[in-house]
Amino acid sequence: MPYPVIIAATKGDPDAMAIVIQRYESYIAEFSMRTLRDERGNTYYGIDGDIQDRLRSKLMQAVLSFRI
Repeated sequence: MPYPVIIAATKGDPDAMAIVIQRYESYIAEFSMRTLRDERGNTYYGIDGDIQDRLRSKLMQAVLSFRI
């Protein structure tokens, strides 16, 4: 990731933050995968949206608190 993007993201630039989140989106999706059940009791493997949102939030918090 380019250094200027990192600097801008740590200062709260929304465009830079979007680039950072996009860069780590595949990792977030991988860590959000869970065995879920639908209303009929069928199980399937899918992304848990709550966990995905939490991981994005934690990434943004870590970027904003990152000291250079």
